[in-house]
Amino acid sequence: MTTPLRIAVLSAWHVHAEEYGRAAVDHPGTELVAVWDDDTDRGRGLAERLGVEATTDLDALLAREDLDGATVTAATSDHLEVIGKAVAAGKHVFTEKLLAPTVAECDKLVAAAADADVRLTVSLPRLTHGYTQALREILDVGTLGRLTYSRVRLAHDGATADWLPARFYDASEALGGAFSDLGAHPVYLTQLILGDELTSVQATYTDQTGRGVEDNASVTVATPDGAVGVIETGFVTPASPFTIEVHGTEGSVLYGFETDEEGTAVMRVVTREGSSRVALPADQPTLFAQWVDSIHAGAALEDTLPRARSLTALVEAANAAAQH
Repeated sequence: MTTPLRIAVLSAWHVHAEEYGRAAVDHPGTELVAVWDDDTDRGRGLAERLGVEATTDLDALLAREDLDGATVTAATSDHLEVIGKAVAAGKHVFTEKLLAPTVAECDKLVAAAADADVRLTVSLPRLTHGYTQALREILDVGTLGRLTYSRVRLAHDGATADWLPARFYDASEALGGAFSDLGAHPVYLTQLILGDELTSVQATYTDQTGRGVEDNASVTVATPDGAVGVIETGFVTPASPFTIEVHGTEGSVLYGFETDEEGTAVMRVVTREGSSRVALPADQPTLFAQWVDSIHAGAALEDTLPRARSLTALVEAANAAAQH
């Protein structure tokens, strides 16, 4: 293991590829050394912006003894191959969601990483945010009583404003549209709230911009004890605040429905005794930073892999439900 850790970006396919590359540039414990992409022009463009070399030879890059790890921002359909090769080469991996197209493939990658003793982490960034920490505490202490309903909404105008790359609408590469991509965040937050055990998954997908995949989606789930969860996402919404609402027999928590004087989203708990604003803790270190620490510590991050597996399971179920 080198000091600092030497990192490569594996593919410029995803819109977060440059963000993760810059994370490696900016972190004091890492050094970005290369960008790989099977698309020469795409890879060269990102490499030039990041100031590193570009290559189209993945096997040669992964064979480098001075390479410690990689951020994977390839097409989701390529994750099994690309992550699998990186793990087999003994490289630590920080990957964009989804971890893999299917639960079986997730399990294969997780097992391979464990066998190779490398740190595999999936980027589920909203787990580190202050509002999620505050929500966890509210749920843990039982303030809301028995949960009855949750709704998490996250949407943007990537399709209507045409700023998402065309490859995001290629179902063979992206495994779908808005729900498989942006919808992942409200999915793992919903699972944080209601748990992973579901008795039903119902999906409504529409294609408003005619690109052939869903750009507007609503998925409803139910738990064994009767709670209902609604997950909403889309690429066709010009102004949609990120919102979370959770209701129980004893109270409710609302986030994102109001802002303070500085424009920061507010979390509020409402019970029979009244309404109170929740003080939000600071965000935890980014998952990229936690991944770097886990490499040095020689211990996997406990939360992201089980959540990534459950995320894939629900996305799989929703995509299947939308076909009926």
